[in-house]
Amino acid sequence: MRVFIVHAHPEQKSFNGAMTRAASEALRKAGHEIEVSDLYAMGFNPVSGRANFVTVQNPDYYHQHSEEGLAVARDGFAPDIQAEMEKLFWCDVLILQFPLWWHGMPAILKGWIDRVFASGGRIYGGGKWYDRGVFTGKRAMCSVTIGGGAPMYSENGLNGPIASTLFAINHGVLYFTGFAVIEPFLVHAPARLSDHERSASLSHYRAQVLGLNSAPTIHYPKLADYDPEFVLKAASHA
Repeated sequence: MRVFIVHAHPEQKSFNGAMTRAASEALRKAGHEIEVSDLYAMGFNPVSGRANFVTVQNPDYYHQHSEEGLAVARDGFAPDIQAEMEKLFWCDVLILQFPLWWHGMPAILKGWIDRVFASGGRIYGGGKWYDRGVFTGKRAMCSVTIGGGAPMYSENGLNGPIASTLFAINHGVLYFTGFAVIEPFLVHAPARLSDHERSASLSHYRAQVLGLNSAPTIHYPKLADYDPEFVLKAASHA
């Protein structure tokens, strides 16, 4: 199994850092291949723009999709973007490791997606989306630390169900590009855990990453389940 971890936390001693180290060590020890993009350590530029490309479609007006289309046709992505794309195509499983900040990803991770998940058929486009996506046959999982306790993110909790919070990532990014989306691995309030509880969470996570190829995935309807206006057909509601 080839696993690509995109790590988005600025502090190496954080629980996110411990999780990535635990996953990396467990996977390597079990004989799996692993790549880690530690975005903060890399100094990854999250700002999308002309720096994404070495080609230029229109020097007078920047339109990202047009520039991405030309870059796909002429192998015109900047070296840092091309390197991240190659890791995506290389892996069997993608893990996004991040803390939940303001009910979403840290800006550096969102910027990584903005720059790396290019249209024009490279990552999506030309009818390549959802269950017809480029990454069909691959798996992906969000591994997330959350400041609040689990009850706050329940159906009747103050912040609503965590599945709703992560929907834009799981469905709108990962499933959109074809990944089968593994149920997220969640650690609530790591700063308030005892040493024993933190150790137990890391042990649980090691077991999780070793079973990524068979872990349960989130069920999403297929494109064929929708009508021409992308509303679920009546039969699909049953």
